[in-house]
Amino acid sequence: MAKSKSRYECNSCGYITPRWLGNCPGCKSWNSFTEVKELPQESAKASAHRAKTAAGSAQIPEARKLAEVRLDETMRTTTGMAEFDRVLGGGLVGGSFILIGGDPGVGKSTLSLQLAGKRPDLKILYCSGEESAGQIRQRADRLGIVSDGLYIYTETDILGIQRTAEEINPDLLIIDSIQTVYRPEVSSMPGSVAQIRETAGLLMRMAKLNQLTTIVIGHVTKDGDLAGPRVLEHMVDVVLQFEGDKQLNYRLLRTLKNRFGRTHEVGVFEMNQAGLRDVENPSELFLSAFTEGISGNAAACILEGNRAIILEVQALVTPASYGTPQRTASGFDHRRLSLLIAVLEKRLGYRFGDKDVFLNVAGGIRLQDTASDLAVATALVSSFLDKAIPERTLLIGEIGLGAEVRPVNGLETRVREARKSGFKKIYIPDYQGKVSDAVKGTISVKQLPEINRALFGGRKG
Repeated sequence: MAKSKSRYECNSCGYITPRWLGNCPGCKSWNSFTEVKELPQESAKASAHRAKTAAGSAQIPEARKLAEVRLDETMRTTTGMAEFDRVLGGGLVGGSFILIGGDPGVGKSTLSLQLAGKRPDLKILYCSGEESAGQIRQRADRLGIVSDGLYIYTETDILGIQRTAEEINPDLLIIDSIQTVYRPEVSSMPGSVAQIRETAGLLMRMAKLNQLTTIVIGHVTKDGDLAGPRVLEHMVDVVLQFEGDKQLNYRLLRTLKNRFGRTHEVGVFEMNQAGLRDVENPSELFLSAFTEGISGNAAACILEGNRAIILEVQALVTPASYGTPQRTASGFDHRRLSLLIAVLEKRLGYRFGDKDVFLNVAGGIRLQDTASDLAVATALVSSFLDKAIPERTLLIGEIGLGAEVRPVNGLETRVREARKSGFKKIYIPDYQGKVSDAVKGTISVKQLPEINRALFGGRKG
């Protein structure tokens, strides 16, 4: 009988080495190698045969011409949650393989269970490897979920999940989570690179051969990236990131990858005692506590997918208490903040060298849209001078190193959202003579000093 061999595999990136290493040459992570026993040749062949048999007896599709493919094969099924349908592009596609990632406790299990309860007319198999059936029932009662078509299965053996799915023949399969399921013939622990790769491969074949829509929940690393090998993200059709501050009530669902619709789309939810609620007007949510007339407060408009969201930017500039000034940013890139401060110092003459600077995006959302630069810079100057920005003022624009206000995409969408929210003065980048009806009545600017003179009289520090 042949002896099994051992190899070592990095849990972070999947790098393989014949001996243990303290530092991974692939991703530079420490103490990430796990021993994996390779199956003997005979067992490997037997395992391959079992895997082929386990894939089911569904008919393998044949190659077809593009003109022969029917459009109804990509018909979507709505989930009953409008914001979830938005990020998917209109609903679930039959046979799609969807990955949802997020921090622990952010509400991934709540979201998936609510999805299962919103369509009682569908047959749904909810497989959990992290909770007992009693715990799931308690959450379902709290969320008010009553569905005769919802089946609960608490098992981590992927072959057992496959057999149960073949018996029930559900319309939707939910796996919570991919890090807890395993294949018995793979010797590594559940959650390892090898296990995630093998179990995800089997789930993908089930989804495609049986037209079974499958949703898997994945953990994230301390850096916020999806845990497991990168091949997992390449295998799935849709990657969704569920994020939000657990101390606040709102949650964001972002589309990072979508083979059936737009990417970079976002859905907004509000978490309450009854679970997650769709937020149709995110601007109203983020501006609910916006206080005008206070120095350092400014309104910005960001674009998430095809949706414009208005939110509040707060800046505080005070004399430094210690020798080295502090630069603290919450919800905004720290390096971008340093760049904007340097532009204000060089081009407008404001001196921040002896000032502590604190920047906060109200509501806990993270700004990645450079169209918020103008609002951030104006908030810094407002706090520096201790002079409030005029009421009902919105600022849109990216700032360059020469203090120029650069154009941004989706300007008409942003302006329409600003007017709907009641803003009277809207500052936008100069259109260079190209003015559409949607942006008429706005104030166009070319350089940051123009905003400085209009709002603060051009005073310097």
